[in-house]
Amino acid sequence: MPASYAYLGPEGTFTEVALRTLPEAATRELVPYVSVQSALDAVRTGEAEAAFVPIENSVEGGITTTLDELVAGEPLMIYREVLLSITFALLVRPGTELTDIKTVSAHPAAQPQVRNWMRKHLPDAHWESAASNADAARLVQEGRYDAAFAGEFAAARYGLQALETEIHDAENAQTRFVLVGRPARPAAPTGADKTSVVLWQRDDHPGALRDLLGEFASRGINLMLLQSRPTGAGIGNYCFCIDAEGHISDRRMAEALMGLKRICLQVRFLGSYPRADIGPAEAPSTRPGTSDEEFMAAADWVARCQDGRF
Repeated sequence: MPASYAYLGPEGTFTEVALRTLPEAATRELVPYVSVQSALDAVRTGEAEAAFVPIENSVEGGITTTLDELVAGEPLMIYREVLLSITFALLVRPGTELTDIKTVSAHPAAQPQVRNWMRKHLPDAHWESAASNADAARLVQEGRYDAAFAGEFAAARYGLQALETEIHDAENAQTRFVLVGRPARPAAPTGADKTSVVLWQRDDHPGALRDLLGEFASRGINLMLLQSRPTGAGIGNYCFCIDAEGHISDRRMAEALMGLKRICLQVRFLGSYPRADIGPAEAPSTRPGTSDEEFMAAADWVARCQDGRF
């Protein structure tokens, strides 16, 4: 049997479409799971080699369910990311008209992306959240709801028709998906990479967040995502999920992580992996003084000073 990849199901989700863009997906058994939590747990228990789940969208930012699952529990690591342009269709049972729709369903992350369209075209319809957009389509098929916001490609899978297509409140909306596995050595740097970490403050004090961010800023590392998540230890207790440009093998990134390890209560490394938005040829240049060569030259200078050779 081929190794399996778990993904947020059922069949017909945007997650499945994005997963099938990975070349290695063709050599794996793709297994749908009912939730992000169950897909990631399948990796933790060894039931699946890896899980493919949404982690961020360009309208609402980080997807908290995925972030919280990566923050807590047995450590996992991100190996790949995929960006997928998102546009919704309104899926209904054949014969349904717009005026017949009293209830609609979709994944909670879809609501901010279709809210204005609903306000204009379905002002009286009641929203019900589903585990995924494809699951909402399945519930429409079963008669639970009148319509679902999902990918147009899900219509045939669930015996529905697309009453409206190209629905989106924001132009060029995208969702970012990640392939998550058990911790191992990160892939070699490509020159256009991203590193993800979770940081817990040692204590709360004025400038605490500035101290964390300063470890990146002083080394010329650009941040791509910064999101706070409650730790569950009480009001005001947060950890910080961060995506930063660069790879752990880069001297500037390694030194930043060492600095964070010194000042943070806890640091969870979530992986260094190739960026999906650009290739190595488009990678941003490093700021003066932050290249690996300059870090090595500075270390050599310190060594010479210690030897009295300056």
